[in-house]
Amino acid sequence: MTAGTRPTTDPVEFGVLIPVTVYFDDFDPMGLLHNSRYPVLVERAWVTYWERHGFGGRKFVAAEGDEFNVVKDLHIVFDQALNQVGEYAVHLWLEPLGRTSATAGFRVCSADGSVTYAHGTRTVIRLDPTTLRPVAWSDHVRALSATMLRPESDR
Repeated sequence: MTAGTRPTTDPVEFGVLIPVTVYFDDFDPMGLLHNSRYPVLVERAWVTYWERHGFGGRKFVAAEGDEFNVVKDLHIVFDQALNQVGEYAVHLWLEPLGRTSATAGFRVCSADGSVTYAHGTRTVIRLDPTTLRPVAWSDHVRALSATMLRPESDR
């Protein structure tokens, strides 16, 4: 998928659909979800996903290992306005992992995945916490990531 290309609208063919909540204070003065809140919803969905698989969840403890990664690139396309508080979802999936990088696709969508409000990609780089240099992903993350891959036919 190239930047600006919409992903498939079928929310359950690959990846996961993570519930998220949109609150009143997420809106701009025009009553629309503020553009800065979309990446926050995506980040919260990823945190939920990884915590379900044993990563994170430690308050105020420095990240280490596979959890020590930084965002290199974030691309988002706004498809249609989201203007109601309530329950929504973020559809998450992964592209094949690089040695030190991981690119994930996402859709901010209705709770059932049928309506897309925004979509995009986010690339992170795993770093060594001491040297701050890129370092390879662990075999554990590679195995877990394989379950989240978007099929070749949808790329």
